[in-house]
Amino acid sequence: MKKAVYLFVFTLLLIVSSNGYSQFKDYSIKGGVQFNPLMPFSEFDSKFSFIGRGFVDFELTNTLALELGAGYGQYVTEDNFNPHGTAVVDHDKEVKANLIPIDARLKITPWSGTKSSWNPYFYIGAGLLNFDVTETPDVTVSPQYSELQSGWTGFVPAGIGTEIKLSKNVLLDLHVGASYTFTDLLNNFVIEDYKDSWLQGGLGIAFAGGEDCTIDTDKDGLTDCVEEKGCTNPAIADTDGDGLNDGSEVNTYKTDACNKDTDADGLIDGMEVNTYNTNPLKTDTDADGLTDSDEVNNYRTDPLDSDSDNDELMDGAEVKTHKTNPLNPDTDAGSVFDGIEVARGTDPLNPADDVPEVKKEEPIKVGQVITLEGINFATNSADISSLAEDKLERALNAMKEYPNLEVEISGHTDNTGGRAHNMRLSERRAESVKDWFVSKGIDASRITTTGYGPDQPVDTNDTEEGRFKNRRIDFKRTK
Repeated sequence: MKKAVYLFVFTLLLIVSSNGYSQFKDYSIKGGVQFNPLMPFSEFDSKFSFIGRGFVDFELTNTLALELGAGYGQYVTEDNFNPHGTAVVDHDKEVKANLIPIDARLKITPWSGTKSSWNPYFYIGAGLLNFDVTETPDVTVSPQYSELQSGWTGFVPAGIGTEIKLSKNVLLDLHVGASYTFTDLLNNFVIEDYKDSWLQGGLGIAFAGGEDCTIDTDKDGLTDCVEEKGCTNPAIADTDGDGLNDGSEVNTYKTDACNKDTDADGLIDGMEVNTYNTNPLKTDTDADGLTDSDEVNNYRTDPLDSDSDNDELMDGAEVKTHKTNPLNPDTDAGSVFDGIEVARGTDPLNPADDVPEVKKEEPIKVGQVITLEGINFATNSADISSLAEDKLERALNAMKEYPNLEVEISGHTDNTGGRAHNMRLSERRAESVKDWFVSKGIDASRITTTGYGPDQPVDTNDTEEGRFKNRRIDFKRTK
C-alpha cells in the first residue's frame, strides 16, 4: 500500500513539473468528483481507506479559486500495533470509522491562463469532519480503548495537483495531499498529544463552464479570452517585447503583437511609435528609397523627411544613385546644391563645375517667346525655388547686357483646380518673377506681366510630368 502511494506521488510530481504548449482556458466555475485512496497516520498500521468527494470551484482571479467540497469515506486501521505493551487479544482486527468531510479550499494556480495543456495548482483549506467509529476489536485489555466514538472535529487539508485538459470542457484532476485533524479518536485509541491524520492521492473528473471573458490578467487591453484565441500570452502585457502592449498593437497600431518588427524594416515597433514616430507598418515611412532602419542606424537621416538636407534630392537618390551626402546639401562644397547640379547636368561630387561659364546671351527677337527650362512651380504655389533662381540668372544677365530690352512675363498653370483660381495663380507667378528681377536691379517699367492660367498648356495634363511642365513662366520680347 505504502509503495503504491509513494509511486503515485512521484508520478504526480513529474506531471506537475511538466509543461506543454497547448491552451488551457480560464473558467468562472468548475465542478466534479474525486476518488481518493487514503493512507491513515495513527497508532496502528494502515489499511485500505478512501474518501469520495464532490467539489465546486469558483474563480476569484486568474490564479486563485475557491473550492467547496464534501464527501464520504472510511478510515481503516488494524490493531496489531501496541505502543504501550498492553495486551491486545483480538489481533489483526480492523478499526473502522466513517468520515464525512466538508471543507473550503483556496486553490492557487500560478500558470493558469498560460499556453499549457496542464494547469498545476497548490491548495490549502479548512473544514469540519464528522466521524463515526463503527468497528473495533472485540476483546482488549488496553486502557486506551474507550467506547465507540463519534462526533465532529476540524481538519486542515493541503496539497498539490494538476488539471489536464481532456476536451474543451472536461478536465482530469490528479492530486496528492495530506489532511491533519484535531482529534485522536478516529481509531478509538487515544494517546496524549497525538492527532490522527492521513495522506491521500487520487484522481477526479471536472466539468468546466462559464468561461469568463472579462478578465484581463496582464492589463494590456485584451481580455484573456481574446489572447487565448490568438498568439499572445494573456499573462504578459507585451508578448513580443517590442515596447508596445498587446492591446495597443491590436487595437491602435494594427501591428503584429507576436512580431516585434511588423514591417521587417530593422526597427522594432515600439521604437518606431515611441521614439522615431515612423510607421511600424511601413518599411520606408517617408518613401525616399531608404528603409527607416537604414536612415536611423546607417545614414542618420530623418526617416520622416524624404530630403533631409533640403537640397532637392531625395535621400535615397543621394545614397544609391548620385553617391552624394544626404546630410550635406552641397556635397562637393562648390557653392551649388546637389539637386541643382543634378538638374543642370553638372557633377555634384566635383566643385570645379559648380560655377557655370557665363556666356553672352544673344538677345531674342521682338515677339519671340521662350520658356526657360527649370522655372516651374509646385501645385498652388508661386514661390521661386533655388533651382529656378539659377535659371533666372541667365535671363538677368541678358537684361543687364541689353538695357533697352523689354519683356512680357507670362504665368501658366496646369488644370488642377478651378479656372478662376488658376488665372489668379498664373498672374501671381508672373508677378513673383518680375519682383525677383526688380530685386536684382532691373527697372520695373521694362517688364509687364500677364497670367494665362491653364489656357496654354505645352504638355498633357493627364500625367504628373505633363502638369509639372505646364506650371511654367514664358518670356516674350516686346521691345
